[in-house]
Amino acid sequence: MLHKYKKIVPIEAEQFDGTKEMKDKYQIVDKAELTSAYYQGESRYFLPTREGDMKIEKGDYIATGIDGEHWAIDQDIFERTYERCD
Repeated sequence: MLHKYKKIVPIEAEQFDGTKEMKDKYQIVDKAELTSAYYQGESRYFLPTREGDMKIEKGDYIATGIDGEHWAIDQDIFERTYERCD
């Protein structure tokens, strides 16, 4: 039988802006820094997570869970799913 579930633990989240400070803080890999000066690839930024590297775009949110784990959430999905509680 299908059931509905609601998260009961608040998360911390921060909107990714592509700055060096955020890339350093979350150990985000910027493929443009690894290849030529003009990057033309499909995905540029990757956030290391427990499940492997996750694509992240400027404007997406980086969520931090109760165990300190990080994951990326698309900006549109985040804004429709979460509300600020601080």
